[in-house]
Amino acid sequence: MEIAVRYSTHVRPISYLKANAAEVLLDLAETREPLVITQNGEAKAVLQDVATFEQAQETLALLKLLALGAQDIEAGRTRPARAVVERLRSKVSDR
Repeated sequence: MEIAVRYSTHVRPISYLKANAAEVLLDLAETREPLVITQNGEAKAVLQDVATFEQAQETLALLKLLALGAQDIEAGRTRPARAVVERLRSKVSDR
């Protein structure tokens, strides 16, 4: 798994995107590497395939849950696992 992506090797001007949109989309799906689009020499957008985008969103959601959990721990909003399991068992047995 490659962690650091060198975006400098995946930079194209907007005119390239306009002229080669279908090829760019195929390349994005095949390589799953983002493409930086420039306008007037300045980076303006990053394109990526949908699967990679969805994976990134899932990863961000998990990281957010971890951060919220860490905040709960720091604030003392925790319960012992045994107490939680007992509570769940009593709810199930009440049905």
